Amino acid sequence: MRLTLEIWRQKNAEDAGRFVRYELDDVSEHMSFLEMLDVLNQKLIAKGEEPVAFDSDCREGICGMCGFVIDGFPHGSQARTTVCQLHMRFFHDGQVLKLEPFRAKAFPIVKDLAIDRSSLDRVIMAGGYTSINAGGPRDANSILVGKKESDLAMDAAACIGCGACVAACPNASASLFTGAKVSHLALLPQGEPERKSRALAMADKLVEEGFGGCTVIGACAEACPKGIQLDNIARMNKDYLRGTLAFREEAAAGGTG
Repeated sequence: MRLTLEIWRQKNAEDAGRFVRYELDDVSEHMSFLEMLDVLNQKLIAKGEEPVAFDSDCREGICGMCGFVIDGFPHGSQARTTVCQLHMRFFHDGQVLKLEPFRAKAFPIVKDLAIDRSSLDRVIMAGGYTSINAGGPRDANSILVGKKESDLAMDAAACIGCGACVAACPNASASLFTGAKVSHLALLPQGEPERKSRALAMADKLVEEGFGGCTVIGACAEACPKGIQLDNIARMNKDYLRGTLAFREEAAAGGTG
């Protein structure tokens, strides 16, 4: 298979960057997209040129490290597929592909297609801890959880933090990511004690990190490789409102005492 790749090349965050065209004529349909880039990089290195920088780790679609935009789609146009699990059989001979990094103020470019996603880590850290008894092992049925709640919590916990939702959103909002992280604890008894304060802290951290506001366009859910649903944003907003009212009442009560 022959491919033409137009890849965004940028030395660092300060560099202006530009698209550079590359030709590949020996792409196997059995390769993953990242394996195809490995082949390109081997050719570039052999010619004494700088290889294309991109993020990857497990290459099994579960770590959230990989990700860039392919022809306008974060992770490419295949639904619920990370770029490391995207295979070349979905493309055709002679196709021209444009590759660029996830673009958002909160995702500064490190080099080429590689970005700094540490802002998402800081949002998680803002959520703090859960009040879980870390003593001896407990019986599995000592804390009862309904099947509906456990299923929803597992669905939310499937978020791998890749940032595709941010890249797909015209506002560069990370509300789907944060909603998933808030929800998978909020739906379980173990996460209940800090439920309101967690939603407040994580939502406020979004603003501090430079993510945009959510207008519920839904592009985030369409781009998510793990199928995280918009319900999680609604749940986060509900908990944020409850937290705002609760802590306002506590502050008022403290002020009158």
